[in-house]
Order: sequence, then C-alpha cells, then structure tokens
Amino acid sequence: MTMVAQQPLIRIEALYGDRLVPCYADRPRNLSDMLAAVAADRPAAPAIVDGARQWDYLTLDTETNRIANALAASGIAAGERVAPFLGNSIEFVALLFGIWRLGAIAVPIGTRQSAAELEYILNQCSASALCFDAELAGRLPACATIPTVKLHVCVDGSPTTVPHVTLKDLVASADAAKRDCPVEGSAPACIMYTSGTTGKPKGAVLSHLGFLHTAQNYERIFGYRPDDRMLLTIPGSHISGLLAVVVVMMRIGGCIVSLRGFKAAEVLEIIETQRITAAVMVPAMYNLCLLEPDIARRDLSSWRIGHFGGAAMPEITIQRLAEVLPNLELYNGFGATETTSAVTLTERGDAARYPDSVGTLLPCVDIRVLDEAGREVPHGETGELWIRSPGNAIGYWDNPQATRASFVAGYWRSGDIGALDSQGYLRVLDRIKDMINRGGFKVYCVELENVIQRFEGVIEAAAVAAPCPVLGERIHVFLHATGAIDVEALRAFCAEQLADYKTPDYVTVSATPLPRNLNGKLVKAPLREVARQAADSILKSEGKR
Repeated sequence: MTMVAQQPLIRIEALYGDRLVPCYADRPRNLSDMLAAVAADRPAAPAIVDGARQWDYLTLDTETNRIANALAASGIAAGERVAPFLGNSIEFVALLFGIWRLGAIAVPIGTRQSAAELEYILNQCSASALCFDAELAGRLPACATIPTVKLHVCVDGSPTTVPHVTLKDLVASADAAKRDCPVEGSAPACIMYTSGTTGKPKGAVLSHLGFLHTAQNYERIFGYRPDDRMLLTIPGSHISGLLAVVVVMMRIGGCIVSLRGFKAAEVLEIIETQRITAAVMVPAMYNLCLLEPDIARRDLSSWRIGHFGGAAMPEITIQRLAEVLPNLELYNGFGATETTSAVTLTERGDAARYPDSVGTLLPCVDIRVLDEAGREVPHGETGELWIRSPGNAIGYWDNPQATRASFVAGYWRSGDIGALDSQGYLRVLDRIKDMINRGGFKVYCVELENVIQRFEGVIEAAAVAAPCPVLGERIHVFLHATGAIDVEALRAFCAEQLADYKTPDYVTVSATPLPRNLNGKLVKAPLREVARQAADSILKSEGKR
C-alpha cells in the first residue's frame, strides 16, 4: 500500500493587529523551544563544526542556557536588543539562541559595517548589549556615542579599546539550568537592517513565527534530513544565512559547518572532507567554484542540494554544474529580509527546466502583481510584486512612516518588477529603480545580465543606467571576467538574442569581483556613480556638456 504524506494543517491567524494570515498550525512556540526539542531528541548529534571545534546539540543547548542566564544577570531583559557583531562561528549561533532564550531581540550586524554604520544601527534600535569579535574592535563606536549600550561582550579575545567582559568570563559562573523563553511566536525575534541603498537602513522586525514558518517550507521542499551537513559560507548575519542555514539546520537537527568567508578552493575542500550535503551560495560563487582547476578530481558526491537566490542562475552555469556535479540538485528561490527569506522556491529539476524562474509560491504565501495604478495585471504581464506571508515583517523598528508606506492591507510592497505565469511560476525582472528607460523602451537588467553571463570568460555582470541627454538613459554594463573581453563580439552576441535597444552602449571589464553589500549581493549604487561620471566625461569630450 502506498503511503501518502499528510499535509500540514493550515489555519488563519490574526497577526500584528490588522493582518489575517494563513499559517501552519503545528509549530514550536518560539525558536528557543525549537532548539530545546531537538536537543532533547538528539543530544549527541553534531550541531555545529567550526574548524577543529565541534559542539553537539546538548552542548549547544547548555551553552544557550548559560548565555541567557548570564545576560539576565548582567541586567539584560526580555524585549531588549542585543547586537551580535560577529563572523560565522560557534559563538555566533550560541549567542543567537541565548538571546532568543532570554526573550530578547537579536540584531545581527554584518562584519563589514563601518563604525558610523554600526553607531547608527545601535542607536536606532536602542541596543542594550553589543557582542563583538576581537578583530572587529577597531570599528566599535566610542561608548559615549552609543549611550543605551550597557554591556560590551568580546567573544574571542581581550582588546582594550572599550570596557568589556569576555564571553568566557560572562558565562563562567552562569547557571546552566534550563531557562524557558517567555515570548510567543508573534513576538520579535530579530531586527535585521536592510541594505540602505537610498538613505539610512531600515530595521525590519521579524518574528519567531516567521522564522519557524519559512524554515518548515525549506525542510518540506528540499527534503532536508537530520543527517544533513550544511555549509555556512555566506554571512550568518544576513537573512539567507540566518534562516536558510542556521535556523533550518537547528530545526531538523542537522549539522552546520561554519566558514568565516568564501574562497572557492577552501569551499571545495570543506565540501569534500566534511561530506557536505547542502549549501546556500549566490550564483557567482558557483561560477567561481567551477573555475577551480581541480573541481573534477574531487569527491563531491555527498553534495546533493545547491540552493541559490537573489538572481536566476545563468543557463551555462546550470549546464556546467550538471556535467561536473551530476549528483547536485539546484534550487532557486525568491524572498527578502522583509519576508524572512523565501516566499517562492523551485521544485526538483525546475532550475534547469525553468532557468529564468525563481519558483512557485510556497504554502500560505500570496503574491499579487499590480500596475502603477494599483490594479492587478493578467498572468504573464509585469508589475510590482505585493507579497503576503507569515514571514512578513511586523514592520520597521521605530519607523511608522516607512511601515505604513511598505506594508499595506497585509501585503509588503517589494519594489520588485515581476510576472506570474498561468502555471504559477514567478519571474523577477528587476527592481523598479533599476529598470533602464532607453529612449522610451524598458530594459530589464536581469534579462540582459543573464544573456551576458553566457558569453565566454564572463563570471558576473551588472547593467546600470548611464545618463544621456538624447535617450534619457543608455546601458552601461560592468563585467567581472577571467581575462580580456572582445566588446564588439559581446555586443554582437547580445544582438543575436535580444532586441537592438537592449545592446550595451558602454562596457567596463574588471579582473576583480563586482561590489557586493553585506549580504553578498551585487551593489549597483557605486556602479551607477561610475557610469554617471563616465557618461559626463564622454559628453564633455564631445562638447555636449
């Protein structure tokens, strides 16, 4: 007799005052309870590997209690904000769950933030505690500039730049007895600051429920198992690393293998020696792995799940990965900080069958495609994506104006241009502000970038608008390439596959990677400035400005 998997019970829940949202009924009360349940069921199973160090679930759960009790003894209360300013490590994971077990709110901060950015974030959320790596001490703001921070915790050393306590000393005398988290699922778990491409970053307030719900979707779609070993090489301080790696593995009782950063040769070495089964990386990282000369000689047969997001995987990359790594299944997804990661995911094989799609809607998610007048458009037509999901942020911390503008009738206005086809596949074409208007013709940068990525020698591409007094905007493409690029051949390559107005006007080639934000995604703001300056220079030389 064939067994049919039972579908999870979904019910409507009233959330955050004015939203009615479908949610999974069967879920832990909060993230702390989730970890405690796994630790009780799998105490000796490996939870996290960090270089030569390894903690099992019992150790992690015990240290979580110590950290929560130590923070409480230091005057930190439930609901207060605690900011981990750390790289990927055992301590990063333990501090997160210690903060959550206390009922406090974690504010993960990327390690590339400047002192000024760190100061702004800590003051904007009125953080009570700051936990930092010793190597980052030189970028800490002066104590006088962050008056709400009453506790500095240095994780791995003893710098003298600010008064502090080491994490070792903080927990040395702390009680390891079980501590129950006092908050419910709808309470804030994290404040995660958006990239801030225009103006100051906004702090998206994400709930325990949102993390739990999205993690359950990842588990169901990808078929994660307790014996999975997942690589954490993207920043854990970003929503993808935090949700799709840390929380997902802690939910299923799997093992996180932590790396401080990304180096293709090191990643392949770890996948082989640690028998990694799953990894989350951006498309450019897969390309860089393929460029390693010994990739075909390595035993990477354990690696079965390759998740990526933020952009479609170029078809040529999918083909090369299938040739070199036949056991690897690729999965794309789409989401944002404000949706607690993915609201769509591809099914098995869809990355190859529908390479321009970011998948179909996950359970309990609704996406509407609206035009500029706020009217829903038919299947296949483009418009702004409005998203409703259990993972939608509660709002932006202490920013009611931004909350009102972005969260409308239970939906989050994404600012992304996309289309849903009749089969339910979502295609994300561009950010509204990134679309290029060339003489009245719309150019979606993603479409052009995906074509250019197939040109030999190109590792990654970014198209931006360059000002033009005649056409309004022209197309300036920036390339990270393995060597010299024949620009005229590239233009001819684009002209064969795209309309003539989508052919790049200007091309800049670099042997170094394109700029990325703290989340590992391409940042176009500095490229736009370079494009503007280049356009100005050309116009001046032609006597037009």
